[in-house]
Amino acid sequence: MRWTKSLIPTLRQAPAEAVVPSHQLMLRAGVIQQVASGAYNYLPLGWRSLHKAMEIIRTEMNSAGAAEVFMPALQPIEWWEATGRRARLGENMFVVTDRHGREQAPGPTHEEVITMLFGGAVTSYKQLPVNLYQIQTKFRDEYRPRFGVLRSREFQMKDAYSFHLTVDGPDGLDVEYQNMYDCYCRIFDRCGLKYVIVEAETGDMGGNASHQFTVLTPTGEDTIFTNDSRSYSANIEKCSTGARSYNLDGEPTGELDKVHTPDCSSIEDVSKFMKVKPKNMLKSMVYKAGDELIVAVVRGDHDVNEEKLKDATGQTVVGLADDAEAKAAGFPVGFIGPHVEVSCRTFIDFDAAQDQFWAAGGNEVDHHVKHFNWKRDLIQHVDDTCYVVADIRNAIDGDPAPEDRGGGTLHASKGIEVGQVFKLGRKYTQALGVTVLDENQQNVVPIMGCYGIGVNRILASAIEQEGGHDDRGIIWPMALAPFHVVITPIKYSGDVAKVCDDIYATLTAADIDVLLDDRDERPGVKFNDADLIGIPLRIVIGDKGLANQEVELKARTADKPEMVKADAICDHVINTVRNELS
Repeated sequence: MRWTKSLIPTLRQAPAEAVVPSHQLMLRAGVIQQVASGAYNYLPLGWRSLHKAMEIIRTEMNSAGAAEVFMPALQPIEWWEATGRRARLGENMFVVTDRHGREQAPGPTHEEVITMLFGGAVTSYKQLPVNLYQIQTKFRDEYRPRFGVLRSREFQMKDAYSFHLTVDGPDGLDVEYQNMYDCYCRIFDRCGLKYVIVEAETGDMGGNASHQFTVLTPTGEDTIFTNDSRSYSANIEKCSTGARSYNLDGEPTGELDKVHTPDCSSIEDVSKFMKVKPKNMLKSMVYKAGDELIVAVVRGDHDVNEEKLKDATGQTVVGLADDAEAKAAGFPVGFIGPHVEVSCRTFIDFDAAQDQFWAAGGNEVDHHVKHFNWKRDLIQHVDDTCYVVADIRNAIDGDPAPEDRGGGTLHASKGIEVGQVFKLGRKYTQALGVTVLDENQQNVVPIMGCYGIGVNRILASAIEQEGGHDDRGIIWPMALAPFHVVITPIKYSGDVAKVCDDIYATLTAADIDVLLDDRDERPGVKFNDADLIGIPLRIVIGDKGLANQEVELKARTADKPEMVKADAICDHVINTVRNELS
């Protein structure tokens, strides 16, 4: 490709709203261009890199025995209602109504569609196992799209789904789960990503087991934890802590003192007003667990973990209660204390269940209390079934790690999720009434696995990770670079132009992706742009070098260039590229 025949609108400065390196540099390098909030054009450089990531995924998935399909973006909303996911995703789902009044959803994922596809095509256990995948545009109505393609409303995703009769055995889910786990390692290795694999919650996907592939970077939105020996790793939704003691029998630190706290409904506001540190405050919130309203209590500087709260309540669906519903039930939302005068179960985190000075909600609008005491103010007024002490908060850096996973201390890191594998079980096949005949000609409900990769996130993660960028621009891994080599003539004319054209033709014939910068620009502009767009190798050709039959070769990561004989440059570059891609 010649620069003058492509579209590479580089920018000297990134827009003010771009705050993370990948967003800034993808805009500046002409990789993407914003169309609307959370939606981007992929310009020639970006599309080439995105296509390369897709081809790596496609090659490895095919090699692992998966079969590619392509499903529609629009999905019947009834299927999402049948699985309960319409209510669960809520406003994160786009829902459109066609001219006939039918509601459909531009899919954020395709579990429902693939299950119905499978149900209409597979009837016998003899056709199992099967693994079907696609690379498709997905839609999610993010409340606040940000960080460029890392959190957008429209994105590319590879999603695969496997179907089995059993969990174990040679054709069972466990075997295919490991197959996809290994396949993902090969994909991310080939993409040049530096990743870790952690245990994860299944979240909206459902199921009973999951692993997340995460690229470590300080700008990542995900928090993951690893213990000292690295024998245990999990994301924040999944991470368990080691044993934490508790004590609900301590004596009061003083008389219960109700304080007027006008317009102070947040921990931060109350902390400042009452001059009490958040770690000495109790945060009480109303959740809906199934059909039951409950209260979850954590320390003021901690956050409730809804997945852990699910485990503690024994419910499969747990979420913050609607304010109107909570108020109608008698809860003074924003000012709730553990001793609320509403008949309900209370779930208390270990760190909140301590004998110490506590401030808490006063169970009256615009009021809080000091010297809350568990025994005096709650335990003595209810029976043992009304409260449960459990691990219901997010882990934090420095927590004890689970003893059965190696013990030690948990250490927090930030990262970007690029892929996740799930054991879904029968959640979707059962909800949608899909069965196959087993060897006894009996109808049985198949078991599913699900395996997703955020394709756009691969590109952003490659830039965000350590060594993925510097103060001059992007540093692409060879496998994802839109071009392997950029040829930069000092002045594209005469003998220089002829040598450039010859090298360009030879490398292109050898399947090396080459960008020839044939613009009429100053050398400094060309060099800065070459660094900005992150091409791994740069060949500089000028009259001075050619006088010695030499050209300059500089790797994007090298401090200095090297001089190479003009008649040897092509072999040298071909070997370098092929070695890095092998």
